[in-house]
Amino acid sequence: MLGGVLGYQAYAGLALVGALAARVWTRTRPLTLAREALGGAILLAALATAGGLFDLSGPRTGGLVGAWVAGVLTASLNLAGGYLVAVLAMVCGLALMLKRAPTELAAAAWGKMRAGLVRPRSGGDDGFPGSPRIFELGDEVVDGVVEADGQRPPLKVRKIETRELPSRDKRRDALASKPRTRGAYKIPPPSLLDMPPAEHTQVDESTLERSARVLEQKLADFGVEGRVVEVQPGPVVTMYKFEPGSGIKVSQIVNLSDDLSMALRAAAVRIQAPVPGEAVVGIEVPNRKRERVYLREILEAEEFSAENSQLTIALGKDIAGRPVAADLARMPHLLIAGATGTGKSVSIHTMIAAILFNTTADDVRFILIDPKMLELSVYEGIPHMLVPVVVDPAKAAAALLWATQEMETRYLMMREFGVRNVDSYNQELAAGTKPVELKPAVPSEGQEVTAQPFEHRKLSKIVIVIDELADLLLSEGKTIERDISRLAAKARAAGIHLILATQRPSVDVITGLIKANLPARISFQVTSRVDSRTILDSIGAERLLGAGDMLFLPPGTAKLRRLHGPFVSEHEIRRLTDFLRAQGSPEYRMEILETTAPGEDGGPEGDQEHDEMYDDAVRIVMETNQASISMIQRRLRIGYNRAARMVEQMEREGIVMPADGARPREVRLRSAT
Repeated sequence: MLGGVLGYQAYAGLALVGALAARVWTRTRPLTLAREALGGAILLAALATAGGLFDLSGPRTGGLVGAWVAGVLTASLNLAGGYLVAVLAMVCGLALMLKRAPTELAAAAWGKMRAGLVRPRSGGDDGFPGSPRIFELGDEVVDGVVEADGQRPPLKVRKIETRELPSRDKRRDALASKPRTRGAYKIPPPSLLDMPPAEHTQVDESTLERSARVLEQKLADFGVEGRVVEVQPGPVVTMYKFEPGSGIKVSQIVNLSDDLSMALRAAAVRIQAPVPGEAVVGIEVPNRKRERVYLREILEAEEFSAENSQLTIALGKDIAGRPVAADLARMPHLLIAGATGTGKSVSIHTMIAAILFNTTADDVRFILIDPKMLELSVYEGIPHMLVPVVVDPAKAAAALLWATQEMETRYLMMREFGVRNVDSYNQELAAGTKPVELKPAVPSEGQEVTAQPFEHRKLSKIVIVIDELADLLLSEGKTIERDISRLAAKARAAGIHLILATQRPSVDVITGLIKANLPARISFQVTSRVDSRTILDSIGAERLLGAGDMLFLPPGTAKLRRLHGPFVSEHEIRRLTDFLRAQGSPEYRMEILETTAPGEDGGPEGDQEHDEMYDDAVRIVMETNQASISMIQRRLRIGYNRAARMVEQMEREGIVMPADGARPREVRLRSAT
């Protein structure tokens, strides 16, 4: 019966039905299956029409369908027009089945025809049997094997080649084990760190080729046609550069990250769409075997020494395995955030260690603030410390307040020399330049004008590291945020730089004021897209792998870079700090931790019970029946810290109730009037 309807094309119809059944078994998407079925039906009808045109005497060749369509076409378009319509219908049917444009099918057919015209011969004009085989097409001579058009071009695998000469290894090892000296101070040698293993994971190009084909097939299953044009293997992830077919939207590919992770059985697939400067989409797939990045190989890399700065920090390697270093002085501040256990604290250690491996105690001084009391205590007692490791939030607030005052003082000192930054100031001072006597600047509120000249001295750069910003904001919120914002906005020229870290990437910790003044940010793995947007103003950090995998946002650009941070162990840090302690003892400036703001009596730990304005504050609270810190600030014209201490004292004495979230405090005692 089917043969009477389609003629000889009935056999092709049975094959088509079997192919569609196999596609149903492989769970092909319904839309793709419907497109292929429609294309097959058009192709069968076109073949039957061609058979009917070939044999107009009866329906045996093309069946009833072919005979009827052939009769209609010959009556309206004659025989030649009927053949033309049949051929066009065949091309359209094939295009629908294969999801390829007719122009691509024509190019493939032309390539096959050209390949058929190639005539091989065994040698050159001399006919020597040992000559290499060549292929000629007309007057064109092509060496080797000719690849027909329409076939897949070879996959490009980009490997990062080492630029070191073999003779350099011994010289580098000799330099690494010998400390550099600057005066009486010895710079720590990189040999204090562990040597990375000599064996690296070899890249198997055949495996990458198979993985690329699997990726193409998985994308095709989701209705995304295209091809992988380049593979870029790295120590942690491998990037596949995928060129989508015509008519494929980038958003279609981006939304498939979770589906690809499940299909490829990978931890997390990150999609970069598009790759800047290229018409491809980058698909980053985690490697089965992950390589560890060591701090020593970053410190010994040319990229680290090329920065030529006292504040060069080691960030790690990019996805291609190239070492990456950055100058903190150019940032000039850095915000680090990420979930617990993702490598945030290790990254802080590598940054501090990179600076210690490159500078003396006269060049860079540290203020380390560690509310957790565990992470940064290993650096206690090294010569670079300006104060002991700060663990008390109140003393941390005092240290930040001192930093703002030091910033203003340095600006006045640089103003007398007519320079714009600390480096120029130190150069003028070393050259013996005399300062210019200027009129005193207009003081800010609460400052006094002093006519005494400054004691000009060499200014060291100061790096302030806060390991957990959330803990400080919880206890000294307004004060900490105010001082951090002032330092981030103005402290670059004064040589004061901030490294802030937090494991709570929420909007109440990373506020808009802090983000506006810290354009350089690093995000480790986070739990949600909301956290990623809070840190980087972009999604992507939720697709990271942890253990040092990070996204780096350089200052002045919106382009994210995926990096793999180096690892440094606790034993390596102890070897470094022991070496530094042998150079000398730190010269602590304990007055830094006793700094108070103008207009406030006592330091952060002052005696709150003997505040001369405490009775006035109690009277105001009882009269207004409100216990608000800001209200006491306005009425008594005092600072925030002082007003907060008064409210806390009232709570201890039972005058007001404890705070209940956003609700105002309840006043227990009221005025008799």
